This record gives sequence, structure tokens and C-alpha cells, in this order.
Amino acid sequence: METRIQYIFLGLALLAMPSVNLLAAEPQEQTIEQDSVEWEEASQLVEPEIERTKVDIADIDALDLEIGAFFGMMNVEDFGTNPVSGISLAYHVTEDIFVAASVGQTDTEQTSFEVITGARLLTDSERELVYYDLSVGLNLLPGEGFIGESYAFNSSFYAIAGIGSTKFAGDQRYTVNVGAGYRVVAMDWLAFHIEVKDRIFDIDILGMDKTTHNINYNVGFSIFF
Repeated sequence: METRIQYIFLGLALLAMPSVNLLAAEPQEQTIEQDSVEWEEASQLVEPEIERTKVDIADIDALDLEIGAFFGMMNVEDFGTNPVSGISLAYHVTEDIFVAASVGQTDTEQTSFEVITGARLLTDSERELVYYDLSVGLNLLPGEGFIGESYAFNSSFYAIAGIGSTKFAGDQRYTVNVGAGYRVVAMDWLAFHIEVKDRIFDIDILGMDKTTHNINYNVGFSIFF
């Protein structure tokens, strides 16, 4: 009798075991599914919607020749400061080096000696100063200039030096020039310049040889082609 009762309890115990395992497994399966959903959500990339400002940057055109015109003021030592104008031609050898030729003209004033004494040292035609030069330039600080938030322009400071000739006071005078400038490329074919040069030549009008420093201030534009 006792043996039969033991078999009955053993059979009930065996029947109860699968239900316990199912009950125990169901929460575990729910946890796995929840972890999988959370992992998929975490693995999705978040792409913020950023409104980017469009900036147009002007580059120098593929061609390397540059022709321009300029005007400004030129201080001729002992002969006053007067308007000057001219044209220039440049060739860009590399991004950093260029060679340039320029021609400029100005009319000078009377010297203080002429004003005081009334004497005339030069004729009207001899007072006209015309210079020709060939120079080499080096771009030192290339960068960008901005106007507002939408426009950016390539720009650079450059140093320039060269040799040439100055026709003044009835003679051709060997001339050395040194200076610096700032260039802004507004479009891929158009640039604006500000330039300062010292044109150095000897003169002997007042009875003795003298080395003069003649400062030239120019603004101008150039076209690439």
C-alpha cells in the first residue's frame, strides 16, 4: 500500500515539473526579447538635422596670366606728391611665386628751391615721370577674407622687388623697387590689389648726385585669363 502511494506522488511530481520549467522559462524569454529590442534601438545612428551655410569661395582661374590697371599717389622726393596711374602684367609661376611687369606715369611739381627763387630747373615735359619695372613677387600669407556669413574670398599678402628704369628730368635712371601688397580674389577671373612700393633711383638735378626714395601707393584691379 505504501509503495503504491509513493508511485502516485512520484507520478504527480513528474507531471508538475514541465509546467514549472515553462513558467520559469517564460520570463527569461521575455527578458531576452526586451534586451534585443533595446540593442536594436541603441544601434541606430542618430543623424542631427544641421542646416549648413553655403559658402562660395573664389579661386584663381586655371590660367596664370593676370593683366590689370592701377591708380594712386606717388611721392617723388623734392618734387611733391601727385596722382599716378598705370597698367601691369603678371605671370603666376607657382601658387607662391609670380613675376610682374608694370608701367606708370605721374607729373611732378616744382621743388621748394624753384618756388622760392623763381628759377626753373626743368621744362614741363621733363617734369613728367614715367617708370618701367620687372619684379618678382612672393605670396607670404595666403588666407581667406569674409563678407558676412555667405561670402568668402581667397586673399594673400605678398612681398615684391625688382629692377627697372625711370624716365625723369630728361634722363633714363636705373631704378630698384621694393614693396608689399594685398590681393583679394573676388571671382575666379577678377582680383583687387593694394600695393606700396619704394622706387629708388639717383638724381643730380640740384648739382649733386643723390639717391632718392620715391614712395608709390596704388589700388587697382586685375583680370585672369
